[in-house]
Amino acid sequence: MPATPRRGPNFGGSSQHQKLMMANLAASLIAAEAIVTTEAKAKALRPIAEKLITKAKKAQDDSPLRVHRIRQIQGYLGDKEMTHKLVADVAPRYAERNGGYLRILKLGPRQGDNAQMARIELV
Repeated sequence: MPATPRRGPNFGGSSQHQKLMMANLAASLIAAEAIVTTEAKAKALRPIAEKLITKAKKAQDDSPLRVHRIRQIQGYLGDKEMTHKLVADVAPRYAERNGGYLRILKLGPRQGDNAQMARIELV
């Protein structure tokens, strides 16, 4: 019997909008290696970005699945330059690390709407 579907955090849009927003946040994180966003978005981004880094780590070896994994990353991010940076620059840094590639630092409330802000960065 399948599990009861649960609603996750809703960031003010459809599921397609949320997927694109997370992809854009992940691409920005890879580009700048640290971004400031709301705490909820940072917590939602962490598992996505960690899975992308793990997939990029697995694309380092010369297996038959190398091109497939790179194309999966490219398909999610939609940005060729960020895919290349992730596979060529970021993933080799974590070759000896088994997860825990990101750090979330809480910054306090935002001035305008009192939303809790956080800085998410690569360790």
